[in-house]
Amino acid sequence: MIDLRTDGVTRPTPEMRQAMLDAVIGDDVLGDDPTVLRLQQMAAERLGKEAGLFVPSGMMGNLLAVRLFARQGLSVVCEPRTHLCVCAIIAMAGGNPSPVAGDKYGVMPLDKLDAALASDAFGRKATLLCLEDSFNGAGGTALTPAYVAAAAGLAHARGIPVHLDGARLFNAAVALGVDAAEIARPADTVMFCISKGLSSPVGSLLVGRRELIEEAAHLRHLHGGAMRQAGLLAACGIISLEKMVDRLAEDHANARLLAEGLAQIEGVSIDLDLVQTNLIYFDVAGAPATEVEARLRAQGVSLLAVGPHTLRAVTHKDVSRQDCMTALQVMRQVLPALHAR
Repeated sequence: MIDLRTDGVTRPTPEMRQAMLDAVIGDDVLGDDPTVLRLQQMAAERLGKEAGLFVPSGMMGNLLAVRLFARQGLSVVCEPRTHLCVCAIIAMAGGNPSPVAGDKYGVMPLDKLDAALASDAFGRKATLLCLEDSFNGAGGTALTPAYVAAAAGLAHARGIPVHLDGARLFNAAVALGVDAAEIARPADTVMFCISKGLSSPVGSLLVGRRELIEEAAHLRHLHGGAMRQAGLLAACGIISLEKMVDRLAEDHANARLLAEGLAQIEGVSIDLDLVQTNLIYFDVAGAPATEVEARLRAQGVSLLAVGPHTLRAVTHKDVSRQDCMTALQVMRQVLPALHAR
């Protein structure tokens, strides 16, 4: 099976498996697991922050960040397609989403963003700005450091903190040819996943000022996210940061190959401008996405139906260039027939 459902299906490398066997471990709940402590410090330094916290998932990392700043019933300003909004993380944390629609790339107009940050409608004053980079909801587009800085500057000018959901932050950095710290610099907190393109089996990191991360560690415990001998997993994360970032460019090249091939298939609609990282969204005219998903899976290619006619494919280290070419061959056989019915 050529598995293009998500980069979350990546398997740990042989080096990661060996690192798990060799890891020096302690008790992360008690704060003395040396491998976890090393990963947390590495993550913080990599993004130019003071401290880091290892959490089981990106969902939890984002939830903790919003809980640090959001106040019950007050507004959290965000683009409506962000993971924080779509997955109700803001609501679970007690905030009230205040959406600002972005363009097709996910970029919220700065004048409308500033108006939302200034709004005090019904007493729901803005308490947090949330950004996402790369932006899954727009197809994996990469928000530039200049835009992130401009948006964060508007928030900070009003005394409003900023959280950056960087689940695929390193994908955005590689696509833009910049250091991830340059994108992350204006944000008060940043979450990034090591379990997606960076290929660790489990986990994400939340980084920020030391006092914020100490409070987040307390919240992590309350939310059931404190782990014991977590160094076994953190050992993989260290390799993710040391050795798995630069190779993301290969995933991006494979995504471009797939996208350009899809664009030539009858009945397929795809916006190539949005294929900037490792995510590909496309529509098949006249065919239910769930049926397309089932037909492709029967031929050995696994995608995700994410809308009535929309499917998503995600490239990652366990999908080679040859796999992508094979997947395209299957799609050229299956998709036109579905469209022509």
